[in-house]
Amino acid sequence: MFNSYRHTVRASYIGYITGATINNFAPLLFLTFQDLYGIDIGRIAMLVGVNFGVQLLMNFLGANFADKIGYRKIAVTAHIFAATGLVGLGVLPEILSDAYVGLMLAVLLYGFGGGMLEVVISPIVEACPEEPGKKSARMSFLHSFYCWGQVSVIVIATVFFIAFGIENWKILACILAVVPAANAVYFTRVPILQLNQGGESMSVRKLAKLRLFWVLLLLMVCAGASEQAMVQWASFFAESGLGVPKAVGDLAGPGMFAVLMGISRVFYAKFSERINLQKFIIASGCLCVVTYIVASLSPVPVIGLIASALTGLSVGIMWPGMLSVASVKCKNGGTALFALLALGGTLGCTIGPLAVGFVAEAAGDNIRAGISVGTVFPLILAFGAVLLLRHGKNVKEN
Repeated sequence: MFNSYRHTVRASYIGYITGATINNFAPLLFLTFQDLYGIDIGRIAMLVGVNFGVQLLMNFLGANFADKIGYRKIAVTAHIFAATGLVGLGVLPEILSDAYVGLMLAVLLYGFGGGMLEVVISPIVEACPEEPGKKSARMSFLHSFYCWGQVSVIVIATVFFIAFGIENWKILACILAVVPAANAVYFTRVPILQLNQGGESMSVRKLAKLRLFWVLLLLMVCAGASEQAMVQWASFFAESGLGVPKAVGDLAGPGMFAVLMGISRVFYAKFSERINLQKFIIASGCLCVVTYIVASLSPVPVIGLIASALTGLSVGIMWPGMLSVASVKCKNGGTALFALLALGGTLGCTIGPLAVGFVAEAAGDNIRAGISVGTVFPLILAFGAVLLLRHGKNVKEN
């Protein structure tokens, strides 16, 4: 048994890397699924919707039962589901008569894992007694590991496909499953505290009575949608919408998106004491509106790629920033607050990519038209953040 909470934080970092893996590996293969299994863009969009839809269900259940079950049990179980789902992604389409059903079952499995991770990882780190103060900075740094996980998946996949061929993607899926499997064991050995131990946490019912909570929840929906509406389709957008080779598209599209999103989160973590968090969120929302417009309308592929990547910079602070704002404005929110906000963010992660996919299909498989619909989410977020700025004290550090 490890005694230091530094191990708890490290296991949590790997937990976010796991979340990035299960959310971002399959999108690199959307065009492969389309060619290999004859799956149309609408059914591919449903894979994204089911993944985040299952995560949404687990977020809702976690808001009510996470404290009773315990963080450790949920974290270990989540990693087991994630590992099983990744292995299933490579195995189930080959052993079932309908490959699409196999893909869907694998998505269901790792979707369960991803949803449970969202419920407990942020509260686990929030409850750690080390590094007191600077909670919003620590939260932003934690979430940067989602970005580094995303970058790692893209780089590893690109190198693997160049070296061994994309037809061997099933082997890579099984290799990636090693990380969550190992982290499941790690989480059995680290010390874990729960939020508001010995104190009173707000229940779901109490939170639901707060008008401010519903505003925060809406903005979390927009944060998730702003991020995933672009990144889930970035590889497909680069290949089919902009006509660039897959390796270039993956690295310059979702790869640079993740790098810039991570840089944004680390930047805030380093300079949080000098930055007004809510104003930073507003500026990021405005930049995000611009990048969506340019990505969807630019006739020059390289400009479209740059805009797609810059969307990562603009959305970086949205999710962790809104969690930090909420923890200040909703005192004693506890696990229920984090779980419900994760639910809102995951709902956005479901709505955003689905909206892009369905609009693209309705426009004759025009992915540019689909991407354009993503503009609405950061627009709402920026407007809502302005309203929050006028509500009570500003958030600089908690």
